[in-house]
Amino acid sequence: MTEQYDNNSEIIIERKWKRVPMLGGEGIWTYEIGQEPEKSDPDIRESATNPIFCRTDTKQAFQWRIRNLPYPVDTYQLSVEDNDSVIVLRTTNKKYFKRITVPDLERLGIRLNSSLLSKNYANNTLVISYIKPENYLTFEKELKAELAKTKPLSGGDVPCASM
Repeated sequence: MTEQYDNNSEIIIERKWKRVPMLGGEGIWTYEIGQEPEKSDPDIRESATNPIFCRTDTKQAFQWRIRNLPYPVDTYQLSVEDNDSVIVLRTTNKKYFKRITVPDLERLGIRLNSSLLSKNYANNTLVISYIKPENYLTFEKELKAELAKTKPLSGGDVPCASM
């Protein structure tokens, strides 16, 4: 797992996990926070009108952005399901469906609360926010205190694997 923080605001920008295949070899990176870089293939690519799902957190809330959703705001329905562990986004016209997990809370065993869930819509982008629970904020504060003890790496300070 690697995490990238903004040193000024102390907000996490990117978190990704490397999943090693069962047969060995080079694993693939799975992005938990942030957006995977676009793969450049001149022969084939995704449609520019497909919805793009990305998680970007703030200090007070977990936040997900879904771009390229053209429906009016009253079309979207949010709910918490599956024993309070999954956020479900549906459209009333049945054109879009998404199950959203919050791995940060799952790792700590914290259940979701639908009263902390909200949505905003502007410029074909739906923003879903889930306010961080108090016990998660205390965990995050302890984690940041631990991270403050380490020295941040800049571009030239990265250790070389061949040394």
